[in-house]
Amino acid sequence: MNASEPTVVQAKSFPPRKVIVIAVAAAFAAIAIAVGVIMTVKSGTPAEARPVQTTPALTVTIARPVQASWAETMNASGAVAPWQEAIIGAQIGGYQLDQLRVNVGDRVKKGQILARINPDLLRAEEAQLIAAYEQAQANAKRALSLQGSGGISDQDVLQATTLVKTAHGQLAFKQLQLRYTDVTAPDDGVISSRSATLGSVTSTGQELFRMILKGRLEWRGEVTAEQLARIAPGQRVTLALPGGGTASAVVRQTAPSLDSASRLGLVYADIAAGGPVRAGMYANGSIALNPTQALVVPAQSVVIRDGHTYVLKLRSDGSRKVDRLAVVTGRQQGTDIEIVKGVAPSDEVVVLGAGFLNDGDTVRIAGADAAPAEKEAK
Repeated sequence: MNASEPTVVQAKSFPPRKVIVIAVAAAFAAIAIAVGVIMTVKSGTPAEARPVQTTPALTVTIARPVQASWAETMNASGAVAPWQEAIIGAQIGGYQLDQLRVNVGDRVKKGQILARINPDLLRAEEAQLIAAYEQAQANAKRALSLQGSGGISDQDVLQATTLVKTAHGQLAFKQLQLRYTDVTAPDDGVISSRSATLGSVTSTGQELFRMILKGRLEWRGEVTAEQLARIAPGQRVTLALPGGGTASAVVRQTAPSLDSASRLGLVYADIAAGGPVRAGMYANGSIALNPTQALVVPAQSVVIRDGHTYVLKLRSDGSRKVDRLAVVTGRQQGTDIEIVKGVAPSDEVVVLGAGFLNDGDTVRIAGADAAPAEKEAK
């Protein structure tokens, strides 16, 4: 070989089978490294070595609980009845009823004539008694003039004067009966029933009419002993009437005792005049109790999961993470709901988006977190 010629070194080639074995070994090594990394993370890599998840899960709105004065309502049901009902009857018997001047539903005034009993027989009897009275007076006068003369005894004189008194009493009684031929209203009110029949002969004490005094109706709500203790005069009641109508009432008084069978007490509420309410109705009533303080949040912030009630509270450490808190709710009015237990007035709870969050999620607060470009532009 000439010394001036370059030396050619040929590359060493591997057999094809060895190439395949090397490739498979490299693949297994890569898999082993990946598995080792995963197991290391699961076995307890220090927190500072893990990547921190800072991407917000959702943009939300927040609100603080506020104290509000809420008028609590209590529901009850009961019958509508007359405040007082008067029974108007005949005070004399054995005479014909010849006039009926009112009917059911009529409003009447005190002293107004409702019916009239035929007075003809009474006047005839009165005339007879007047004559008997005058005769007795004449006999007594004659007896007194003869007294002491020996022509009449003292006993006859006494009898004659006694007959005068008797006749006078009978005449006065008949004249009183004549006054009761006019059946009058004892007070202002509304006729609620009429049992009188024209042409019938009355009996003493017979019911002719029933009248709702003053036209006043009341609602008699039935409540338990615990509810009764919270009701006081002056509280307002809204009645839901059959057919969809409503009426307003005001509590006048409560019953001093409970029914021994039902263990319920009655609430008496005066119903305002002019409504579509009628005696005999059965109505549901909503009683407005005295206002009480309530810690309230928007109802949208309350989440129900697995039969439990929660709110999502924003952590106070500035991490923008939320904690899921179990709460006890109470009353609800409009878009707000009362929180009885679980949050404090200083807490910040998630409102919009609360139903999509889990415990520990990071959130973006609407209006507080702006993009960097937007902040620079401002």
